[in-house]
Amino acid sequence: MIRKIITLFIIQMMSLGAVSAQHHHKHYTEQDTLRGSITKERVWWDLQHYTLAVEVIPSKKFIKGSNTVAYKVLEQNQIMQIDLQEPMNITKVVQAEKELVFKRNGNAFFITLEKEQKKGTLDSVTVYYEGHPREAVRAPWDGGFTWGKDSEGKDFIATSCQGLGASVWWPNKDHMYDEPDHGIRISVEVPQDLMDVSNGRLIGVDKNKKKKTKTYHWEVVNPINNYGVNVNIGNYTHFGEKYEGEKGELSLDYYVLKQNLKKAKAQFVQTKEMMEAFEHWFGPYPFYEDGFKLVEVPYLGMEHQSSVTYGNKYQNGYLGRDLSHTGWGLKFDFIIIHEAGHEWFANNITNVDIADMWIHESFTAYSESLFVEYHYGKDAGTEYVRGTRMNISNDIPVIGDYDVNAEGSGDMYYKGSNMLNTIRQIVNNDEMWLGMLRGMNKTFYHQTVTTKQIEDFMSKDLKVDLSKVFDQYLREKYIPILEYKVIDNQVMVRFTSCIDEFEMPVDLIINNENNRVTVTNQWSTIETKQKVSSVEIDQNFYIGVAKIQ
Repeated sequence: MIRKIITLFIIQMMSLGAVSAQHHHKHYTEQDTLRGSITKERVWWDLQHYTLAVEVIPSKKFIKGSNTVAYKVLEQNQIMQIDLQEPMNITKVVQAEKELVFKRNGNAFFITLEKEQKKGTLDSVTVYYEGHPREAVRAPWDGGFTWGKDSEGKDFIATSCQGLGASVWWPNKDHMYDEPDHGIRISVEVPQDLMDVSNGRLIGVDKNKKKKTKTYHWEVVNPINNYGVNVNIGNYTHFGEKYEGEKGELSLDYYVLKQNLKKAKAQFVQTKEMMEAFEHWFGPYPFYEDGFKLVEVPYLGMEHQSSVTYGNKYQNGYLGRDLSHTGWGLKFDFIIIHEAGHEWFANNITNVDIADMWIHESFTAYSESLFVEYHYGKDAGTEYVRGTRMNISNDIPVIGDYDVNAEGSGDMYYKGSNMLNTIRQIVNNDEMWLGMLRGMNKTFYHQTVTTKQIEDFMSKDLKVDLSKVFDQYLREKYIPILEYKVIDNQVMVRFTSCIDEFEMPVDLIINNENNRVTVTNQWSTIETKQKVSSVEIDQNFYIGVAKIQ
């Protein structure tokens, strides 16, 4: 998902002052902790499967339904936390045909289970709910339900809830650390003249002539993050194709408004181009069993797993703009490429805590340049990623505060992608770099991960200690500044505006000759055979540069 920071086109400001490790802390509440931490009422049970059934009534902006939560008991406990945000309400909870007692604390419900919860056993509870879900203010950034109309006046409805949380519209274990091991079945009842498109594969449609509704049944067999579950309702038409990928035949399905069919058939040819590039860089598409879909929605788009939503108005760029200002950003449809990139980073590899959302966004923002590189060459890809630097603000650290559902800086997109491009320069071995990206998706296949796991994996796989690089770019506000001064046939260099003991190899082009130098926060000297006439720093290293007279 693309945050507001990108559309503002903030001009990057570099500071030569002291580095601050302090976040822009807000005041956190009990509700933040209940949502953002692995509470004792969550940790004792392991999520196995969801069976979600919901009726959507557009005329009333009202939904009602149930969710059967299947789980495995890890440790004995009789209290279960299920999340559902106000103004939605849980009306009943049933286990073994008995209604259970529950109490509400804001957006968290605590259910008292009557059956003894024995370690190792499998069980389920069914949660019934209803209400007027929060209406999206500015989807997808300020999400919820979007109750829209298409150009012909028909209902055009969709959900989006990254960050805000899936519990804004359905009851679940709303924390990223635990995904349903065996997926989800989603049944959505809508007016008979509309269609619902959700995640996974369509396994059936039921008609109710009396109510004049249809119920669409979708099934996901792979683990799925909660915010990836979606409902999309409209006057859709369908077309599709097959892609011969690394794991065989993959179905590519497209659901668009009928009036946009011609434009969609022209624009969505980029899907195969995306799949070819990303399977090269990241390995096989992670959800062959569930297929891949693009679904038109009344907002910009989101990375819903196997049901990627699209609202970029059938044009290249980001709503027609090039976020890199290099020209390369107009060679592809930003939403198709970026949001589909999340299938590998966000949906396959998912952060445990939203504070580590850079794992989703940095790699996916970087995937944009890798798409360009695959189709147009390495120089084009690196030019693109460098061009995105003007969207970086260096305002607060990229990593947020833990256990309170708090994101870090919007710089997680393009500061993060430029950090990754810098690491690629440090490694200076494209074969090893490709192997790392593919290996990461294989090693953490369908897993939730922490920043430490990703950092340790990259350092080990790339055979270089990257700990200081990660500390500087993820946990501090500012990028390091390389200061240099020239004295006859010497060039002196050091880093400032950096953490203690920071060091990093950098390529310096002195008198048109490349010199790889490990720069620290102490002055070091490079001797040249002739008087120094020119000094350049390889632009692919994301650092500030200051010449000292």
